[in-house]
Amino acid sequence: MIDRKRVVCLANSRKPAGRCIAGREITDRQAGNWIRPVSARDGREVSEYERQYEDGSDPRVLDIISIPVLEPRPGGWQTENWLLDPEYYWRKEGTWSWFDLPALVDPVAPLWIDGDRTCQGRNDRLPAEPTGVETSSLRLVHAQRIELAVFSPGEAFGNRKRRVQGQFSHAGVDYALWVTDPAYEREYLAKLDGVYHLGECYLTISIGDPFQGFCYKLVAAIIECDRRS
Repeated sequence: MIDRKRVVCLANSRKPAGRCIAGREITDRQAGNWIRPVSARDGREVSEYERQYEDGSDPRVLDIISIPVLEPRPGGWQTENWLLDPEYYWRKEGTWSWFDLPALVDPVAPLWIDGDRTCQGRNDRLPAEPTGVETSSLRLVHAQRIELAVFSPGEAFGNRKRRVQGQFSHAGVDYALWVTDPAYEREYLAKLDGVYHLGECYLTISIGDPFQGFCYKLVAAIIECDRRS
């Protein structure tokens, strides 16, 4: 008997060697815990082969997906990780409406621990190890607006590679976090450097893997009504 998790996909986010897929488990359209399927590799990234549907297509944000899993694999901040079963296809079972996203939003609260930052970010990093009892490294938040800044953060040091940063307020706190939603990265890296304004949307915020003593908060998905409904 294959063990499967039925989730609403809320992130298909870029990682260095693959993707980070994450969503909320649902039963009878009731929201449950966050689920992040991971591979057995050191980076835990999910390859294209491992995440594909039987027709070869890739999961999209708001797909309702049946994901074959083997066992829980929590680690550090990422308590919701499950080891995926690479021998079976993922199944699309429907689509969640943008208008039903309020049922999946997490309670309004600061995004874990605030007060630390990189030179280009705001409240964007955390200690590599959790400092308390954490239930998830993922949050779905509602934003009335978000600004996407396109620029080269390392230009002063000779690195002209450009990135996209999401700048928004949540629970009375200002954040500036790197965007790893590949669709928005492609779209905005094709534009000139500058700041671009988006209206109402939902944001999936994720804590990434440890790097040099810290973990970083990321905008793993941006969900706009006119693009995803």
